[in-house]
Amino acid sequence: MIYIRISVDGVAKESSTKRYWEASRWGQKDERAIDVKEDTKSLNFFLDSLTTNVNSFRTELLNREKSINAVDLIDYVNGKNRSKNKVLEEFQEHNEEVAALVKKGDYSEGTLERYRTARSHVKEFIWFKYRVQDLSFAALNYDFIKNYNHYLRTVRDCSNNTSLKYISNFKKIVLRAVAKDILPKDPFKLFISKKTKIKKKPLTKVELKRIEEKEFKTDRLRVVRDIFVFQCYTGLSYIDAVQLKWEDIKEANEGSMWIMSSRQKSNSSTDIPLLPKALEIMAKYDSDPECIRRGTILPMRSNQKMNEYLKEIAELCEIYENLNTHKARRTFASTITLNNGVSIHVVKEMLGHYSVKQTEEYAITEQESIGRDMKQFKERLDPNKQEDSQDDLKSILLQFKREFDEFKSSRMN
Repeated sequence: MIYIRISVDGVAKESSTKRYWEASRWGQKDERAIDVKEDTKSLNFFLDSLTTNVNSFRTELLNREKSINAVDLIDYVNGKNRSKNKVLEEFQEHNEEVAALVKKGDYSEGTLERYRTARSHVKEFIWFKYRVQDLSFAALNYDFIKNYNHYLRTVRDCSNNTSLKYISNFKKIVLRAVAKDILPKDPFKLFISKKTKIKKKPLTKVELKRIEEKEFKTDRLRVVRDIFVFQCYTGLSYIDAVQLKWEDIKEANEGSMWIMSSRQKSNSSTDIPLLPKALEIMAKYDSDPECIRRGTILPMRSNQKMNEYLKEIAELCEIYENLNTHKARRTFASTITLNNGVSIHVVKEMLGHYSVKQTEEYAITEQESIGRDMKQFKERLDPNKQEDSQDDLKSILLQFKREFDEFKSSRMN
């Protein structure tokens, strides 16, 4: 029997290599098999590889500033402290944990689906690039991340922002491996990415009114329209709107009705005063059999079906841009509230955002801002409200120029 002995700071540990050899064919000085037979070469190659692996593991511990002792090195030889998880195995383990938390309400089904899709893309890339079913985490480096990004952008034909979302999901698994000491360092460290800024417009007042007043021939479009309009006047996301229950509706001291609930996505509280249009839609479905059965205020439609039918609604209402459930939330933030003088800090609270920076992405469109300022300017020029003197007119024009310059400057920043 051949044994390996490792000594660190005078402490020695040994373990069997599970290899047998004749003593007469063993060289004590070199600690290797002797003669020129084929089995001798095979054994010596195994022993050389074992020595190299132990030294590599020792160097890895040094680089990670970990303590080195004979017990850990022997455990490494015996495979006791080697992670069995490879990249896709660790990803699957993570997704199973998320699935368990979905049942408890900590995550949404949509979040789980995004992680499943992200894992699927990584799996396809590993096969595309390496022709293997899985990879060890040791194979991950900057080139892997760079090539994966290129694969998403070209082979998968993803946009820059979509690619970065998939990479962000994958990065969570990589950082998880770093935390579990599977990886010595983060291979994303040198990967620099920047999202493409996309201008997402809300519906204008005219467009929203067109949708509200449109007569549809089918119940499916009427219901989807009502859910969408309800979102436009409450700022609720799709999932929060269709899960809204009557117990979430509270009466304030002055008699007004409010939504007081928590967002599923962030678990942040949302207190939203109910506007007349929202109350009207709530009353429309208070006796709906499906709503009574589910205990909800609005009928249930899947997000996929909602967005599919909203495309039909957009076409019928002659709205020539992408209409989806999230545009309703943006419309509430911009067209319904900010454009009517509601403070951005108040809008932040109603949307359940953690910071004003999130809410700023929903800010009023430039067209609406300019239109509002021009309306105020016209009112100043009204001959019934002020003397029509040249000096006053010059003063107004200068004031407007300053305000317009400030507006442009704020938009650039």
